[in-house]
Amino acid sequence: MKKKSGTMSYECPACGYRSSKWMGFCPSCQDAPEGLIPVESPASRLESFLEGGGGGPVRSLRMEDVGKAEVERSTSGFREFDRVLGGGFVRGSFVLLGGDPGVGKSTLVLQAVAHMANGRKVLYAAGEESPEQIRMRYDRLGRKGGDLYILPETDLEKIVGEVERLSPELLVVDSIQTVSMGPGGPASGSVGLLRESASVLLELAKKSAVTVLVIGHVTKEGVIAGPRVLEHLVDTVLYLEGDRSHPVRLLRTVKNRFGPTRELGIFEMSSEGLREVENASSFFLEGRKDRLSGSVIVSSLEGTRPLLVELQTLVSPTTFPNPRRVAQGIGASRLSILAAVLERRCGLSLSSRDIYVNVVGGVTLEETASDLGLAMSLAGSLRDISLSPEVVVFGEVGLGGEVRRVQETESRLVEARRHGFVHAVIPDGGKKNPVIPGLVTHPVREVGQALSLLGKLGGGKP
Repeated sequence: MKKKSGTMSYECPACGYRSSKWMGFCPSCQDAPEGLIPVESPASRLESFLEGGGGGPVRSLRMEDVGKAEVERSTSGFREFDRVLGGGFVRGSFVLLGGDPGVGKSTLVLQAVAHMANGRKVLYAAGEESPEQIRMRYDRLGRKGGDLYILPETDLEKIVGEVERLSPELLVVDSIQTVSMGPGGPASGSVGLLRESASVLLELAKKSAVTVLVIGHVTKEGVIAGPRVLEHLVDTVLYLEGDRSHPVRLLRTVKNRFGPTRELGIFEMSSEGLREVENASSFFLEGRKDRLSGSVIVSSLEGTRPLLVELQTLVSPTTFPNPRRVAQGIGASRLSILAAVLERRCGLSLSSRDIYVNVVGGVTLEETASDLGLAMSLAGSLRDISLSPEVVVFGEVGLGGEVRRVQETESRLVEARRHGFVHAVIPDGGKKNPVIPGLVTHPVREVGQALSLLGKLGGGKP
């Protein structure tokens, strides 16, 4: 019996867009100078695979027969950098670092590779700066010597050739958007070129056991510029965040095949480059004002460690037809939800008032454990009641006004006690409430119970 043949379709070689008809341009990326190319349909490919018997003998392995490989890591010279990497650079891994222009990506990488160059061979492929510019920054950072090689080149073929000649342990490409593939290849930064160059670098990392660190630009939305497949190909994706008007820089990991995700490294920008912040909680609590209404210390879990930060709220009568809601460090939608919960469940009049929220230090609180602290901060600012500086607050607030438990309650309390806090307002976990010597816990089930503690744990009028 004759099998049905598959239908012909046409595909863009740059972005993979498919059409049932041939077109002289790609409507998706406009990057097909010779038009769409004909390809076989998935049905015909499947039939050819079945006819070929699967392409060879079966090579699948039982999990019990798979050996355990030892992961070889190299330290970056920064404990905070190593933290987000899961313990350091893994040999043969592919790491992507993104961030806003001027946030300090190249500075951080240059400081790290300068440390690694003392004992290891490092190749730095610079596509955006000249060797003289890099040397000026290198000297300004106070670095000397090392087995660090600078390659002012964007042609990927030449970069790979230099890797084969030098056999470095680490290759840095700054940046992936400047990489090209000869005079006849696609334009730098195009979708097809980014995908192809990333595939070449990934193969280089795995076959040559060279650790590849690539710096990438970000879009105005704050994500890595280029196709999403770029983040799927690499082993680790890091983001360096921070306001250029503020010295704090946050290094986050959003993907890591060799360690935990959502880890956070904290740095401070100085004239000598980036300096790691060893005691993050003390750093963010430094200089806080006592007896300030609307000021609450919350505990946020960043990766595997708790972080104590100050959350400030200002509630004032509005002069606008529609009250303003301004949030820095807290999601605006989360602020609107909590304001509605407090007005509906606790009777607080917030609909006719402006609300301004700020997380001190430039930190962004993404987890919902800061809900209870924000609720108490809003109530304290509205009633002009200051909370004692010895109180820490955390917990998730639901739409019904209930306070829900959060993860790592004990580690948050231990961190709070280590920094001198003596009271903690936490979700009521019943018999599971941890006991920390020297720390008095105040478990609550409803947000109204937490607001009633403002008078007991507050310092009165500021």
